[in-house]
Amino acid sequence: MKICVFGAASPTIDHAYVEAVENMGEYIARRGHELVFGAGANGLMGAAARGARRGGGRIFGAIPKFFEDDKIEEIFYDCDELVFTDTMHQRKALMEEKADAFIVVPGGIGTYEEMFEILTLKQLGRLNKNIVMLNFNGFYNDLLTALNHAISRDFITDKCRSLFRITDDYKKAVHLAEEAETERYNVSELKRG
Repeated sequence: MKICVFGAASPTIDHAYVEAVENMGEYIARRGHELVFGAGANGLMGAAARGARRGGGRIFGAIPKFFEDDKIEEIFYDCDELVFTDTMHQRKALMEEKADAFIVVPGGIGTYEEMFEILTLKQLGRLNKNIVMLNFNGFYNDLLTALNHAISRDFITDKCRSLFRITDDYKKAVHLAEEAETERYNVSELKRG
């Protein structure tokens, strides 16, 4: 199985997050899965890759060429396959295509954007892959409150809660990603319009 991890690139986040995601990357590899990620060397992207490498796993990374050209962030070059794309859109499309499941770990604007894109694709019936949110240290509590607020005001259907799973434990996140996606979604139950 190929598990895509979306997460922070920041090198200044609390080490507790780094340690948890590095352990998760190792766990992904030890369970025989390939890591798919955005090829960053720092933050939680780098942590997932270092863990997967430590666990002996295969790593696929995708990153826009301008990240290297403009020195936007450090790149994890120790991938088994590293693809340079022209755009952020191509990077996301490649990761979405390669992945069999997704784990969203704590992150910033880019992570939110990646997460909401795959949630939207699943809501619209264009993706039927597991999406797991690793709510380590309650990182996503406020986001979940915001989503529940939108549901309570009928901006999002209540059925959309079933599009993703939430856990605060990295091993459970991997297990949830591994589960067969059994629910078939009816777009009219997920989206009004």
